This record gives sequence, C-alpha cells and structure tokens, in this order.
Amino acid sequence: MEKNTVWAILLSAIVLGAFMWIQTTYFPTEVATESETPIESVIEEEKNQPNNTTEILSTAIEKADESTEMPLDESDVKEENFTITTDYVKVVFTNRGGDIIDYQLLKHKDGEEFVQMADNINEANRAFSLAFGTEDNSIINEIFNAKIINDPDPTILGDKGIGFYKAFKIKNSDGTESNFILVKEYTFHQDEYLFKLDIHIEPAENYVGINYNNSSYTLRGSPQIGPYWDKSADRYENRTFMSYTDGKQKKKTLGEGKSEIYGNSFTWTGIANKYFVELIVPSDTTTISHSTYSTKIEVDDYANAQVKVTRNPLKTNAANSDTYYIYVGPRTNNTLKKYNSASNNSWGVSNLHLDDALRTSGILTWLEVILKWFMEILYKVIPNWGVSIILMTIIFRIFMFPLTKKQSEGTVKMQELQPQIKELQAKYKDNPKKLNEETAKFYKQTGYNPMSGCLPLLIQFPIIIAMYNLFNNYFDFRGAMFIPGWIPDLSNPDLVATFGFNIPFLGNELHLLPIIYVATQILSMKFTQTQNTAGSSGSSMKIMMYGMPLMFFFIFYNAPAGLLIYWILSNVLMTIQQAIINGFVHGKEKKEEGVAVPKKEVRLPPSAKKMQESKKKAASRKKNKR
Repeated sequence: MEKNTVWAILLSAIVLGAFMWIQTTYFPTEVATESETPIESVIEEEKNQPNNTTEILSTAIEKADESTEMPLDESDVKEENFTITTDYVKVVFTNRGGDIIDYQLLKHKDGEEFVQMADNINEANRAFSLAFGTEDNSIINEIFNAKIINDPDPTILGDKGIGFYKAFKIKNSDGTESNFILVKEYTFHQDEYLFKLDIHIEPAENYVGINYNNSSYTLRGSPQIGPYWDKSADRYENRTFMSYTDGKQKKKTLGEGKSEIYGNSFTWTGIANKYFVELIVPSDTTTISHSTYSTKIEVDDYANAQVKVTRNPLKTNAANSDTYYIYVGPRTNNTLKKYNSASNNSWGVSNLHLDDALRTSGILTWLEVILKWFMEILYKVIPNWGVSIILMTIIFRIFMFPLTKKQSEGTVKMQELQPQIKELQAKYKDNPKKLNEETAKFYKQTGYNPMSGCLPLLIQFPIIIAMYNLFNNYFDFRGAMFIPGWIPDLSNPDLVATFGFNIPFLGNELHLLPIIYVATQILSMKFTQTQNTAGSSGSSMKIMMYGMPLMFFFIFYNAPAGLLIYWILSNVLMTIQQAIINGFVHGKEKKEEGVAVPKKEVRLPPSAKKMQESKKKAASRKKNKR
C-alpha cells in the first residue's frame, strides 16, 4: 500500500478518534443548553388555574365515603374500559388500577395501523400504573371507581379527562396502618401530545402517611413504546433511557433483562426510540427519590424499555397532590420545543427543555440544521423526499468538486515523486532525522505539500457525518414514498422479496439497495486504484477494495433506504468526478506530447542527485566487469 494512502487512513482515524473524544468529553449528551429553570416556578401559573376535574372527583369521593369505615364497599364495581380521543391521540383506560392499556398516535401510521405507544401491556405491567413503595413492588391491581370528565362546551378546545379513585388500607414498613383514598386524574387537551396526570392522596381515619422502604409509590411509564421492532434485524432502531439533568441530556442503553437506578436531580426522564419519545416531567422534582430503567422480559421474547419514577415517603397526615406532565408523541423539533414558551402550548408551561430529547449530531448540530433547512427548500420545489436526497447529494458533490480535484492531483503528484522518495528513504534509513530534513527539502523544491491530499478529507468529514445523521434520522422520511412497490418508505429498508426462512445475519428479507451500494463502492475504489494508485501493494488494495465494501454490506443491509440512496449516488458521482479529473490530467499530458513539449523535469535536491549519479556509476562498473 502506498505511504500516502496509509497516511490518509491514519489521519482519518485520528480525526475520527479526536471527534469522538471531543463529543464524549465536552458534549456527553447530544446538546448542552442553558441551566434549567426550577420546575416549581415554571408551572406555577398552571397550578393556580381552577381545576374542575378535581372538584368533580372530590364530590364523587365524598359521596362514596360517607362512612368512615375502610375500605369502601365496591362489590358492584366491575372491570371496564374507557376511551378518550383528541385530535392527536386515542387512549384506552382500564379501571383496574386506573391505567392505560392502549395509546395510539392518530397523526402517525405504523403500516396500516396507528403507532402504538402502550406496547407490551400485560396483567402485571400496564402504562402509567402505580405500585406502593419501590419500583420492584407489584402494581396496584384492584378495580377503581371511574369518572369521565368532558369539557362542558365541546366547541371549545379545552380539557378532556378521566378520574379513578379507590379506598385503601395499607401497612407501612414501621408497622403502622394508613387509611386513605387514592385518586388518579388524567387530563388531555385537544391539540397536545402532552397530558397531565395528577395523583391525589385523600386522608381518611387513622391516616399516618405512606412509607414502604423509604418510598410512597412508584409511577411507571409504558412497558415498551412503539413501533414494534426486531432487535436482531433492525440495527438502526434502539430504545434509550433519557433524562435532562443539570442543563444537559443524559442517555443510557441497557441489555435485555437488566435494571439500573438513577438519581433524582432530573427535570424530565423517559424512553426514546428513533422517531418517538415518552417523557415524564414531575412538577416538583424535590419529591422524587430516584428513577429506574428496566429492560425486563415479560411478554414473549420482547424486552421492556420502561422508566419508573419513585416518590419519597409521605409522612404527614395532610392531603397530598402530585402533578406529572407526560409527553407521548413524535421526536420532532416542532412538537417538543413548544413547551419552552407558555404562549405556544395549551398548558401554559415553559422552559421544560423537551426539545433536548432530540437526536442530533452533537457538536455538528448547527451543520445538520443548515443541511435540513436546505433539503426542505428542495422539497418545496419538488415535493418528493427521495428526489430531495438526490438533488442535495448532487449539489454537495458539485460544491466539493474543487477539493476533490485538488486531492486527486495531489495523489498523482505524490506517485510521480515516489521513486525519488524511496531513494531518500533507502539512503537515510538509519538516520530518521536526516531523512525528515532531506524529505522536507525535496517537497519544498518540487512545490509539493504532503498535507494537500488530506485537507479536502478533513473539510468533507464533518459534512459527511452531518448528512449521515440527517438521512438516517430525519422524521419526515417516515412513510415517505419514493418508488412504489420498491421503496415505499425512505425510513425503512427497501423490499424486493420476503423468504419463508432466515438468512444468517440478514433475516428473511431481500434488499436490493445494499447490493447496489456494494457494487458502486467497488467500482469507485477500483476506478480510483487503476487510475491513481499504480505500484501499490496488490494484496493490500484487494483487501480495501473488496473487504471494506463487504463489511459495509452487512452494516448497511437493514439501513434506511434514504441513507443508502445518498451513499449510492455519492459513489456514482465520485466515480464520475474521478473520470473527469483523470481525463483532464491525461489530456494535459497528451497535449504536451503533441506539441513536442518535454515532460517537466522534477528538480531534485543535491543529495538525491548525488545518489542517482553514484547508482549510475555503480551500474556502469558492474556492466564493464561482465
């Protein structure tokens, strides 16, 4: 392999390593933002608003609790389901525990169905269920009384809600007993992905608080959020535990069947996948003991991805109310940033920093924003996201052509100088310092800068990373049709055929784009090698030419179609650019030969000239002896 090729690979690895170190050290989350505003002051305006749902439920509780005996007589209460539908969501509740068993996003499809955000529901684990005590305790499974709360004027986009209540008698860790009524209130707005969950504790006779192992209760998120994904097949999807702590996003992924506890200093916490997110925002974070991330397997072989928020013990004999704002919806900038300003959302909350749950390029976020803005302009001209990817890739390659040309010319120049460089290396192989000095003199006299071939790579590198993240994660690619029957969704792999059996490492689906990608990658590398890398090690080049594309074939086999379209077109355009550059270089040489212009002689430093003369004399003496 040529020395300049080795240097290019080495420098690229160093740049990549430095980039990852900077990202991890100084940007451990995807974006660092301003220090948070205390949540207590953030939602104070909303807390002061009249709460009709509480008044209605309080009346219902008083009627049900006319006697002081506990528990209430609820023998006639049967298990049933209740549905609340807004413009954005359809939510199904069960009065068993007052939990959610179905949560559909009406603006987003998963195939023919709506995206399901209450997945993996089972008898022992439902969405937004409560457990007395810590996260390891079983959820409350009793049947509650229920009360639907509708806005009195359906023509106004106001509150929709439902409340659940039940009397309990529990024994605390210290042996004391407490009687109380537990109330769960859910409130929705017609045009919001954010809803409110209020948890009330109404004291009854002999109430002394709630304390199970230094905790009062644990609120669970959904056991799993959709769309459903196959971990073995879809390497571009994941489930990530997230929190916004000390003005930064924190995130963590766990293997199946594990559980991990985190601190209580967060503003929000939740679970995210590639395109959707579930975030829990306590109104008073000082009441929270800790949060837990669980990947327990409860249904078939599909692991949970569940966040659990544990509250500190209730030690007083007074009533207690906790409010949680819960976002369940798309992971997009427009839907998340609206909760940074009270005037932009129906709840009147602000500075929640939910937009810090976005997936970005870290320190290159600004570049990704520019690229996204430019691509959206192209989409307005031709409303097809596949066409936008193609146009943006073409424009990018045209823009980078001068740098690519300079890089290729530098490579050709380096190859012309290789014989003289090898002579210097042979002469000063035992004196590295002298070799460096003579090599530097040689480069200066020939006017060649060895870094000229690497500089274009360093300039293109950040743009390539930002474009990769953009094409891999852009929300609007979900469900975006490009070629009917082949690429119906740019956010998923293309599909040619489905087999009745699994192919090792690939699954049971045949994707054509990864095969096209490998072919164009080999063509691009082969064209570059045959034109620009004469004399390089054949075995090393074959490893690079065939080994690397083969490795990328497995990596990209289940990649989103939009990302592969970008890579394939990039390979094709790079090949065309190389052909143009090579034609320009060879055309210039032929022109010089046609007018009998002697080929420009490379000026060598005195040491190299002496070395050549000594070699010629030695060869002449050897010939004479024969």
